[in-house]
Amino acid sequence: MRFFRSVVLLLALTACTTTTVAPYVRPAPQYALPAQPDGAFSGIESAIRASHGPEASGFELIDRNEDGLRWRLALIDSARHTIDAQYYLWYGDAAGRILAKRLLDAADRGVKVRMLVDDLNTLFADATTVLMRDKVVAWLDAHPNLELRLFNPWSKREMASRFGEGVSDLERLNQRMHNKALIVDNQAVILGGRNVGDEYMGLHIAFNFHDLDVLGIGPVARQSSTVFDAYWNSAWVMPVSALEIAISPDEQTAARAKLVRVLSEEQRLTRFPLEPQSWSTEFDALATRLHPGTSEVHADLPKGGAIEQVMLGRIHSMLDSAQDELLIVNAYIIPTDRGITKLGALKKRGAKMKILTNSLASHDVPAVNSHYKQWRKPILKAGAELYEMRHDAEIQSLVSDTAPTRAKFMGLHSKAMVVDRKHVYIGSMNYDPRSALFNTEMGVFVNSRGLGDALAELIERDIQPANSWRVELDEDGELRWVHDKEVVTTQPARNWWQRVEDVIFRAFPKEYY
Repeated sequence: MRFFRSVVLLLALTACTTTTVAPYVRPAPQYALPAQPDGAFSGIESAIRASHGPEASGFELIDRNEDGLRWRLALIDSARHTIDAQYYLWYGDAAGRILAKRLLDAADRGVKVRMLVDDLNTLFADATTVLMRDKVVAWLDAHPNLELRLFNPWSKREMASRFGEGVSDLERLNQRMHNKALIVDNQAVILGGRNVGDEYMGLHIAFNFHDLDVLGIGPVARQSSTVFDAYWNSAWVMPVSALEIAISPDEQTAARAKLVRVLSEEQRLTRFPLEPQSWSTEFDALATRLHPGTSEVHADLPKGGAIEQVMLGRIHSMLDSAQDELLIVNAYIIPTDRGITKLGALKKRGAKMKILTNSLASHDVPAVNSHYKQWRKPILKAGAELYEMRHDAEIQSLVSDTAPTRAKFMGLHSKAMVVDRKHVYIGSMNYDPRSALFNTEMGVFVNSRGLGDALAELIERDIQPANSWRVELDEDGELRWVHDKEVVTTQPARNWWQRVEDVIFRAFPKEYY
């Protein structure tokens, strides 16, 4: 979603020299190690299997950003054999640093760690700070038990040269890996919408997202590993060792000490332990709350030099299956006539439909709103109820901000759907052209009445008037926005500049977003 904004930032940068990645020998294929009997989650998985059969996994929604960070730390600290992490964004901020430290701590105790990130991560320290980070990834990769690879890398590594390559090879470099997964011991996994960065974990002082993940224990982890391995071994991925950046032992030691020092001084992380700890009490409690269900993990997959885009079709198939109710929460929606037709067909079938997305006010990418706004009336006329997140939602302190942080506003980043309160999708895919055509996406499809009810409950909470605007058509067929304190006839915005951006970005192709 932020790829276009990243390219715009690069326009202003120059460099005098060019470093090009030299030809290298591709590593032999590697695959996830089988789950071991002494894995940290073997007991929980065995209990699920005994009660619900060998195909069942246990699931827990991760609604609060604080829990998004806490459960990632818990999984990493509990790893005994392997950790596989696949992320679109892994920033060098407080959240990114503490999770990187814990991966290194796990590697210190002999856990084999594989990190796969999009090469955009070597360009940015956070969403707005341009910083070349090739040496950072080389430092992480220097650990003997940690290997890091980059998806769809630039062959030229200086800033200006990367921009030039982006212009000359736009079709290839426009393809980014939007996947998000953390897999531990091939037994436990976190999937969903959160990247690794402060705004996804409630630590950003300007704004934080309202996001959603799901923690799964059981076969769902092996399904996720199959996706990870397909990327890890693909021609789209380059090992960081190919950069040929030497990191001396002294540099490794100094960088590790600096990381610990910076984290120890970070006041926003006071609710999280700096050092690894036992999470047995938390996992014992989790085992009693898990919703059993069967799952399939799907993803757009590398096929030779191409990407097989399958996620949109999977989403449409699930949508088409609705008989009684369809609940959708998705941060970035730019529909098509085909999508509106599908909503109309569900209405004729008698299904109730509720859709929650961002308002202009809650948007972190106003350009999406520029292309979404024309679809408000068609969505409503197709028979769906439409809600837009408030930037000042009552739930901000509950789900978005992690104390002591209090951000200026909240934005929606979740991507989920529940059909008939028993079929659940949670993943990385937005409902927009970029996700359908250019990004790689992944998600988990779960059949579970318990998880379906839990997700429906969260969506119903989020669309309450204290949290969202309800978008309606008045008696004259014009739009109005309604919440618990007011009714307005102009789309809500935080400031006048958002309204200017809303007009400007309408001129750009919607596929950029």
